[in-house]
Amino acid sequence: MGHMPNLKQVIDVLETLYPLRYAEEWDEPGLIVGDLSHDVHRIVFAADPTSAIIDKAIATGADLLITHHPLFFRSVHETSGLGFRGDIVRRLYQHGCGLWVGHTNADAAYRGVGQAAADYFGLIDQKPLVPIDDANASHPVGLGRVGRLPKPVALKDFAQRVFDEVSDHGMTSALGIQVCGDSDTFVQYVAILPGSGDSLFNEVRATGVDVYVTSDLRHHPVTDAIEQARYEARMRAQGIMLGHGMAGESHVRPCFINTPHAAIESMWFNYAIDDVPAAIEQATGARPEVEWFHDTTDPWTLSIAAHRD
Repeated sequence: MGHMPNLKQVIDVLETLYPLRYAEEWDEPGLIVGDLSHDVHRIVFAADPTSAIIDKAIATGADLLITHHPLFFRSVHETSGLGFRGDIVRRLYQHGCGLWVGHTNADAAYRGVGQAAADYFGLIDQKPLVPIDDANASHPVGLGRVGRLPKPVALKDFAQRVFDEVSDHGMTSALGIQVCGDSDTFVQYVAILPGSGDSLFNEVRATGVDVYVTSDLRHHPVTDAIEQARYEARMRAQGIMLGHGMAGESHVRPCFINTPHAAIESMWFNYAIDDVPAAIEQATGARPEVEWFHDTTDPWTLSIAAHRD
C-alpha cells in the first residue's frame, strides 16, 4: 500500500462520486470540518452527526466521518461552546477527524440514496423522479426513483418488503412504517423518495404510479392526496377521465408508504462503503479502512400502536 491520501484527495474523490452540483439550492453539503493536509487512514459512515456518533468516530480513531444529514441545516454565526454544534466542531478538530456530508447531492447521484432504496425494494426499469440534466453523467441522475416491480403484488406484501429491507439494510427504528391505501389492492408501479417527500406529490401524481414510498408524511397533505385519488377513481369508474388510468377503472393511485427517515436513507451506505474506498484506491493507490456505524439515529425511542382483535 502506498502513502495514504490526504483529506483533500479524499474529498476530490467523494465529490466525483456525489457531485456538489447535484445538491438542492437550499442545501450546503460537502466538507464541514477538516484539515486538508491530514492523512486519511480510516473512514466511518453514519446517518447523522449526533454527539454519540462523534464520540464513537473519535474513539475508533477515524480520520473522516461521512454522514448523510448535515450538522448545519441553516446559516450560523458562531460555533462556540454555547451549543452542541460548536462543541462537535471543537471535538472533531481536537481529535483530527474531518466531517463530510453527502446530503441531496448523494440523494441524486448514481448508486446514491434514491437508487439504493429502489434497488433493495426490487424496482426495475428505473428512472429519476426529478431528473438532473448532466451531460457528464454516464447514468441517469436526479432525486428519487420511479420504476416497476417485476409483477403486481398486494400493497400489504410490498409494504412488508419495504419494512424488511429497511430493517435489514438500513437501520432498526422504533417507528415501523405506515401505509395509506387498501392493503389488498395490487401495486406494480412505484415512486420512491427517501427522506421528506410530501413536497413532490404533484410530480408523483404525474407519473401515474400505484404507490409512493417516502418519509415524514403529514396528516393534511396525505389526507388531501388520498381523497383526491379516491375521487378520481370514482370518476374513472363512471367513465369520466380525471388523473391517470383508463375509463371504467376504479384503481386508487397513488397509495402511500411512510418509512422512518434516517432508516431508509441509510440504505445508501450499502453501496458507499464499497464505492468510496474503491474509488479512493483507484485515484490514489491507497485504500483506507472503512466502517459503517449502524447506530439508530432516529430521535424516536418508543412507538405505541393500537392492538385490534
